Amino acid sequence: MKNKKIRIGIIGAGQNTRKIHLPKFLALPDVEVREVANRTIQSAKISAEAFHIPTIRESWEEVATSPDLDAIVIGTWPYLHCPATCLALESGKHVLCEARMAMNQSEARRMLDTSRKHPNLVAQLVPAPFSLHADHLMAEMIRRGDLGEILFFHVDYQSAPLTVPQKVLHWRRNKIFSGMNIMTLGIIYESLLRWLPPAQWVKAEAQIFNDTAIAPETGETVKIEIPDYLSVQMSLEEGISGTFLISETGSHAGKPNVKIFGKKGTLVLEFVPEGKLYFGRRDQAQLEEVPIPQNLRGTWKVEEEFINAIRNKTPFSHTSFSTGVQYMRFTEAVYRSYRNNGTRVPLAKHETV
Repeated sequence: MKNKKIRIGIIGAGQNTRKIHLPKFLALPDVEVREVANRTIQSAKISAEAFHIPTIRESWEEVATSPDLDAIVIGTWPYLHCPATCLALESGKHVLCEARMAMNQSEARRMLDTSRKHPNLVAQLVPAPFSLHADHLMAEMIRRGDLGEILFFHVDYQSAPLTVPQKVLHWRRNKIFSGMNIMTLGIIYESLLRWLPPAQWVKAEAQIFNDTAIAPETGETVKIEIPDYLSVQMSLEEGISGTFLISETGSHAGKPNVKIFGKKGTLVLEFVPEGKLYFGRRDQAQLEEVPIPQNLRGTWKVEEEFINAIRNKTPFSHTSFSTGVQYMRFTEAVYRSYRNNGTRVPLAKHETV
């Protein structure tokens, strides 16, 4: 496929796909976006006109199985990730799937198993974006011992409400579309795995403060089942303790951040794209900003890596289906803990994924 155009079909031209993926794919040489299917024909037409996509399909299955395509980009909500991914792979298509890999761990494993039956096809997930610029440097600082023995960490991720009473229910708070995914939980854990070892167990407490919204399909008021407040305790391998506090309820919450505390020093990352990185030795009174060298600075290159993996068999850096299964396993453990009054839920050590 080195010398031919790569023909892409879109299943779900949602906000991220229109804003990020489509412009970046169309900017690459010898890449064509040929087909699109959305939840409605009308929304598919809007995307097709905006990005000059020649073929509109009535169903996502038509795109996944189209003989005129080489690769499928799945930009839908999580409820369709597993069936669309598996059908596309089984139809001989390379797949790039949006983050929040699946509704639950079982679906994620099915996606991984299907991809392994087709090792000649690229199966890639859109990565967690907030730490891409700093991941390499953070991992290097931890590896070379700048922090000393790591004792514990804390993640604080608070934001404005996605859904408030008497407003339309957002898909991320709709269990029908999001399954066991909770706010930014999986995204945070995926980033954490780039610097630290995986979790051994979790304990979680959750609340639903904004608990009603308007169902967009019916216009009726419905109860919300996905929390907008989540507190998680965990223990990672190597004896590292940690906590997450994630909410969409408060005001004046400040910038999301990750703090990693060691015997020799503390590392702090503003958990937003291009957020600043800080470090302080134990004998320093204040943290100091750490410049990220250009050779260690990561960037968003998902679309380019996907095409290169298809065309040149070049491995992509982010994110594998195996990693997706890891963060979905963690997500499900958190879900089961808070649903069972904070019971400690173990995660299998070194489980093969």
